[in-house]
Amino acid sequence: MARIFITGSAGGLGHLAAKMLVSQGHQVVLHARTVERGRMALSKIPTAEKVLIADLSSMEETKMLAEEVNALGRFDAIIHNAGVYRVPNREIFAVNTLAPYMLTALIHPPKRLIYLSSGMHLQGNPNPENLFPDTELVSYSDSKLHMVMLSMAVARRWPEVYSNAVNPGWVPTRMGGPGAPDDLQKGVETQVWLAVSNEANARVSGRYFFHQQEAHYLPVAADVGLQDQFLDRCEQITGVKLTESYLEHLKGM
Repeated sequence: MARIFITGSAGGLGHLAAKMLVSQGHQVVLHARTVERGRMALSKIPTAEKVLIADLSSMEETKMLAEEVNALGRFDAIIHNAGVYRVPNREIFAVNTLAPYMLTALIHPPKRLIYLSSGMHLQGNPNPENLFPDTELVSYSDSKLHMVMLSMAVARRWPEVYSNAVNPGWVPTRMGGPGAPDDLQKGVETQVWLAVSNEANARVSGRYFFHQQEAHYLPVAADVGLQDQFLDRCEQITGVKLTESYLEHLKGM
């Protein structure tokens, strides 16, 4: 049995992943933006271990969420699923980019990290000069490119951890809309598979997956120099540092 924390698991892909993992006998901690959404999520998955509440558009609430996660002990996997789409760009940057960066840097390292990206990252711009507090220059596509870059940077710095990005596809969730053409089940299965499977294909790092297969990603995401510039900008904005090595992270906990 594995223990997994999933951000944004009050609805959509995160909620479906939580349900699937619980049905497989795993221990899952949920996350919701508000108390009301958290209560509803827990009512739908009553066997979940707990639900934590935090608005990831707030850096202070994100930091407190990391403290609450650490207080619960170690996790085998963390799925950074939370994301927003049709909102102002500054909120997209806060929730889709800065929050997963901060949670990665502040939470005790699990064995596996999964970051939800999107095929739209292929239209993303990695320009670090666009990253500053309350920026309106980061689009949804940019934020999903950031997730690929973050997953690959973590894989490089922390080889002891399996860190990967997932494109779930354009699936019929509230975000994707009822007419979305991709397979919802397959979109959920990939993140679950990366979180708990012992198959050799799932025990890898620094990869980008679509429907349990490695897929094409924007090559600039693998640029080490741009990754480090991205991490530096996130550190300057949040005051939170992603350590250079896994052992250094453990010593700081």
